[in-house]
Amino acid sequence: MTLLIAAAISVVLWFIPFAEFLNYPFRIFVTFIHEGGHALAAFVTGNSVMSLSVETSGNGWTYTTKGGLLSQIFVSSAGYLGAMAFGSLLLILIRKTVAARIVLLGCGLYVFALTMIYGLIKPLVWLSGLSGIPFTLVAGIILSVGLVLIARFASAKVATFFVSFLAVQCVLNALFDLKILFSISSPFAGETVHTDALNMSNATGIPAIFWTIAWIALALGILWFAMRLYVARRESSYQPDLPFEDIPPV
Repeated sequence: MTLLIAAAISVVLWFIPFAEFLNYPFRIFVTFIHEGGHALAAFVTGNSVMSLSVETSGNGWTYTTKGGLLSQIFVSSAGYLGAMAFGSLLLILIRKTVAARIVLLGCGLYVFALTMIYGLIKPLVWLSGLSGIPFTLVAGIILSVGLVLIARFASAKVATFFVSFLAVQCVLNALFDLKILFSISSPFAGETVHTDALNMSNATGIPAIFWTIAWIALALGILWFAMRLYVARRESSYQPDLPFEDIPPV
């Protein structure tokens, strides 16, 4: 029920005029998760992250050193798919009844680590993306502190609602961003926009629209898998009585 309410509120906010400011902090949170996916993928593949920045518009940039072709494919794909995987993970944690306070605390610490390491320290070391430091630093600290405070002081129901809302926001924003990416990656799009799909096209020579479609398919696959686990967990908690059950003697 909590997840359904969170999903309903998320959808309704899209249709209420001038309600974007209510959804704005969650949009920035998803941007941190998206860019964090790129940064972690670069780290795992042995590349260096030069900077991670989040803009007031909700867009973000992560600059890394370039590895081999497989490394570039993995890093470029880790943004949209990373946001979807993060949201799906939150769904699974909710169903596995992991304490919402622990999940919120983990999210807050994760955003704080991204902010300080890749949003502040690395840009100063590499002298890259310095203009993005102020907003990234302020937004990251506010988000991380807010999540920690909710984990510390909110009731269990409120904490569970926030985890559900974060999960829905990650999933919906990943799908919405992929929809936008599909439209601007189309061969019929007039203006060329620098995107992850364009990076993939430049690295492989395969059109950006192909990578966009592939990411949409993989994102839907991740969501389908997560929902299968979610539903299976729910069904397992309602074990029916077995037939011909022995009745203990009176």
